[in-house]
Amino acid sequence: MNSKEKKIFVLDTSVIIYDHNAIKSFKEHDVVVPITVLEELDNFKKGNDTKNFAAREFTRYIDKISGRNTLQDWININGKGHGMFKIEMNQSSKTDAEKIFGERKADHRILNTALHLSQKNPGRKVILVTKDINLRIKAKSLNLQAEDYETGKIKDLSELYTGNSTIEKAPIASINEIYEKESCAVADVMKKTKPTSNHFYILRNGQKSVLAYYNPVNELLERVRKNIAFNITPRNAEQAFALDAILRPDIRLVSIQGVAGTGKTLLSLAGALEQRRNYHQIYLARPVVPLSNKDIGYLPGDIKSKLNPYMEPLWDNLKYIKSQYSEKDKEFKQINEMVENEKLIVCPLAYIRGRSLSNVFFIVDEAQNLTPHEVKTIISRAGENTKIVFTGDIYQIDTPYLDTQSNGLSYLIDRLKGQSIYAHITLTKGERSELANLANEFL
Repeated sequence: MNSKEKKIFVLDTSVIIYDHNAIKSFKEHDVVVPITVLEELDNFKKGNDTKNFAAREFTRYIDKISGRNTLQDWININGKGHGMFKIEMNQSSKTDAEKIFGERKADHRILNTALHLSQKNPGRKVILVTKDINLRIKAKSLNLQAEDYETGKIKDLSELYTGNSTIEKAPIASINEIYEKESCAVADVMKKTKPTSNHFYILRNGQKSVLAYYNPVNELLERVRKNIAFNITPRNAEQAFALDAILRPDIRLVSIQGVAGTGKTLLSLAGALEQRRNYHQIYLARPVVPLSNKDIGYLPGDIKSKLNPYMEPLWDNLKYIKSQYSEKDKEFKQINEMVENEKLIVCPLAYIRGRSLSNVFFIVDEAQNLTPHEVKTIISRAGENTKIVFTGDIYQIDTPYLDTQSNGLSYLIDRLKGQSIYAHITLTKGERSELANLANEFL
């Protein structure tokens, strides 16, 4: 491939925060990082959040591959088949983004760098890569090619794994056998296809039906009962499947996707409490995504006061479970004791990042607000006898640089389907109230 065929990709800060290994994702093409991006990463380097980790890892990597070379010269990106890399200092171009958009800001300086590279390399295609939709639109308005960072992105959301399906006209004999013997041979129901590991089924024939689960260990279809966990009873087949996966000891990783009111967090917490004797601690955590993307520092009070509003929905689920009992019941007292003794901890996800998670039942709420890298980091912290449940709604994303196809929950579902210790369920039926269902359906 000659140099004219090799493209030049200009990376925005948002791409590096999303994936600090991004410069390795462009194969034989060349990668440029504007000096403005380095300045922004410098502001992110302190802290314990994922963006701080990404900033530090990227700068370490650049320092490593540059060696004694200057970063204004093209240097090789580590690894066979990769192109070249450099930092671009120049922010001047015939078309001045700062004048056109009437504001001096980092985004406009990045645009000017990309425009400069396009003018300097007329025979090559220069493409700005950014997770920021507005920046992509601005670039295109300046006749500059811009695109999203596609690595890790789900190609076809309509084919995203749901974890359950219905088999109409299932053999009556197989349905009866599952009721009588608690299981049946897969081949009796599915002659040609082998089921996905830990997949759930509604087997139906006329008025007769049964809920079933494919066990990849014994290769049988096993009956799924509507288990009760801390007085929480599944209200539909999907919830029964979700709770069954949560309660199965052989399944170490569960994801539950669904709109608000489908019972994702409630079922996960009830299932965790039901298995409290099997784990040293139960963690119920969620990422803190401030409104309007402001830092939580602007909120009044100490750190606990600042974080309470974000944790309140998790406490609400705990209060609902407690409301199933009277204050005299032992279960009510057990929950209070677990909170007091820190056997049950409700906290921001950042508080437990970096810890080794052994003998823990770990529930990660609002997982759609995590990047694929964050999800991988959480799972990689799992030690012995740890179970992790990710819950979320991929259509309700609160962070500006993620979407339904690039968030960590979608990535997890797509990449891990069929693994022997992983199960997924998509919940579609709202059970919160008729009013909540009305909003989800029509608004």
